[in-house]
Amino acid sequence: LGITIAPVDQGLWLPQAGIAFITESQLFGNRVAQRRRRRRSETNTEFIVKSLTELHINDAVVHIDHGVGRYRGLETITTDGEATEFLTLEYAGKARLYVPVTSLHLISRYSGTDQETAPLHTLGADAWKKAKRRAAEKIHDVAAELLDIYARRQAKKGYRYQIEQEEYTKFAASFPFEETADQQQAIDAVLSDMTSEGIMDRLVCGDVGFGKTEVAMRAAFIAVQNRRQVAVLVPTTLLAQQHYDSFSDRFADWPINVEVISRFKSAREQQQALEALADGRIDLLIGTHKLLNKRIDYGRLGLLIIDEEHRFGVRQKDLLKSLRANVDVLTLTATPIPRTLNMALSGMRDLSLIVTPPAKRLSIKTFVREQQDGVIKEAVSRELLRGGQVFYLHNEVKTIDRAAAHLSDILPNARLCIAHGQMPERQLERIMRDFYHKRYNLLVCTTIIETGIDIPSANTILINRADRLGLGQLHQLRGRVGRSHHQAYAYLLLPGHGQMTPDAVKRIEAIQSAATLGAGFTLASHDLEIRGAGELLGDEQSGHIQKIGFSLYTEMLESAVQDIKSGRRPSADLDQSMEVNLRIPALIPEDYLPDVHTRLIMYKRISACRNSEDLRELQVEMIDRFGLLPEPLKLLFHLTEIKLKAEPFGIRRIDATAAGGRVEFRQGTRVDPDSIVQLVATDPDNYRLSGANQLHFTHDNAKPEERIRLLSNILDKLHLLREAA
Repeated sequence: LGITIAPVDQGLWLPQAGIAFITESQLFGNRVAQRRRRRRSETNTEFIVKSLTELHINDAVVHIDHGVGRYRGLETITTDGEATEFLTLEYAGKARLYVPVTSLHLISRYSGTDQETAPLHTLGADAWKKAKRRAAEKIHDVAAELLDIYARRQAKKGYRYQIEQEEYTKFAASFPFEETADQQQAIDAVLSDMTSEGIMDRLVCGDVGFGKTEVAMRAAFIAVQNRRQVAVLVPTTLLAQQHYDSFSDRFADWPINVEVISRFKSAREQQQALEALADGRIDLLIGTHKLLNKRIDYGRLGLLIIDEEHRFGVRQKDLLKSLRANVDVLTLTATPIPRTLNMALSGMRDLSLIVTPPAKRLSIKTFVREQQDGVIKEAVSRELLRGGQVFYLHNEVKTIDRAAAHLSDILPNARLCIAHGQMPERQLERIMRDFYHKRYNLLVCTTIIETGIDIPSANTILINRADRLGLGQLHQLRGRVGRSHHQAYAYLLLPGHGQMTPDAVKRIEAIQSAATLGAGFTLASHDLEIRGAGELLGDEQSGHIQKIGFSLYTEMLESAVQDIKSGRRPSADLDQSMEVNLRIPALIPEDYLPDVHTRLIMYKRISACRNSEDLRELQVEMIDRFGLLPEPLKLLFHLTEIKLKAEPFGIRRIDATAAGGRVEFRQGTRVDPDSIVQLVATDPDNYRLSGANQLHFTHDNAKPEERIRLLSNILDKLHLLREAA
């Protein structure tokens, strides 16, 4: 007998060798988790939040010290005989600012209003400083209010769930797919919330089909195991029915009673379900806004799961708020509305992002076309020829029959059916079931299919008058196709030129550009720009968000919250930037990474690294993707490491040449003055003080590596002296 570890999930018998392999899944009934090697970048959700979308030429950007300008591209400039790559920013009056790629952390994409009307600042003028100071004053008040809300939420004691590990492991193992890394992170975060004393209010943001429902099912399982009831609130009857089928299948092996309340049930059936709920015979109830009826008696409600919260009206949201006080809440969304996004980013609500697509998932090809019979005929015929099904969305009940009749004329071979919300419940249910079972292959429908309809064989959608739909709606509708490993297509059909509003044009451009998998969060940020960021806690905030940009606003808010938590007075001066100039060629060479856009993203990611481990992981990834690191790129990584080492000391600038250099400290530096005096006293030949805040050093290091090593040693000495003090 022997035991070994190997990624094998089926037993095998080798007669010649006389060996039998018996796997863990055969012994214990659990499958072996397939752990593929993953890159950290897939799960670096903070990066996705901070740079909501990558920069494109002519985009408005915010430099923390100089204000709003326009990004004009990357440029390589030779200074002191060394080539360095710079970001070129253009300000009012065609003034240009060159920002070294090592200082990319000072730049964020401007969002909060329309890109074209972004208020460009004048370099060297006071307008930016005043706008930033005014915003900082207001942000302090918001931060204090946020902390007050957060503290009240934390102070309330919730129900502390216990996890029966063996039962939970069996339930998790029955999930037929491998969890993606960030799906697992979201599950872990939810479990952590439920087992803590506080009340959970978590937003799980993930693209359509990325596995949000499984996160909800794990939470529901734990709640039911702790003898608490679960309510799943959904916006549409069709989605309620689909969730009922999914939850029933997933919990089939467990003594968990799942029930649904929707228009598809008769009044008597609904009444019986509500009586069973009050008696505690139903563990999990799924339904539309009917679940919010005050007459419903939840015996022991512990968890409320809300799917697509933005689909509920103000009245329903007020009812949800009253529930939130005592019940754990888990909200699932693909495209959070700006206000929800605001609240999640500011820490009022906890946020989990699922951005990694499931294995073999392909992004949906999106085409923008003028409404013409030829386009419709070609798109539908292509899908039907490969044995698939098609959604044709016509969002007007009055004329939907006429549209269906016209489609019938131009597509005589299609088996066509119609579905909309004003149909009798039984008829709608029958049509959707028939379409699911492929008795029809073309469904002419309204936006009733927007949420949750999961039909793997439907891989083409045509959206008539796409200009009349919202950005979140378009993204959701596009997500109705491409649910399997087949290539899916979405056609946005538009009226002739000049018949669309400017905002509609922007929405169509945004949905077309965000065609990659996991684009829901990116679209939420575009929505933020098209609609404006709106207020967070009061109307007057939107003005400040517009002046300084949403990214910087949230950064300042985060900083103010941290300052208040630490008992410090929030500073209006956000100039915490640090410049390091060692006169060395630190850049990503063009012949190593020719694509400018990818180069910019990698620069941004290098500057966003928070510690040495992040840097090492990124180096491994770059070697994996692009090949061995050239010398200038190695120097860029070393330079970034120097910056990370220098950050805790409150250093403003480090300058070095082949013969010497200086370290300039800030006014509020965290370096003990005695330790600098001690450093000078121990080696007066190489170190001297000039002025109140500058340490000069001399050396003879012509090679870049030696210069980096010297700086690293100086910072290590300062660290040791600080520790000793």
